[in-house]
Amino acid sequence: MPDEKAAMADRKKRVRDDKEALRLAETTDVSPNQAKDLMRKHGKGSAKVEKEAKNFKAEG
Repeated sequence: MPDEKAAMADRKKRVRDDKEALRLAETTDVSPNQAKDLMRKHGKGSAKVEKEAKNFKAEG
């Protein structure tokens, strides 16, 4: 049963990460995949990831 609990926790984490990536994508106009990549690189929820996403779109 511990494996089931771990799997459930992983799914919940992925759903939260997906929602955060979607929010970042909508507020900065990058794609959800680009948002996920930026979040992995710069950290979730940091001001830096917001800034980088805005710069990414401005450059692209």
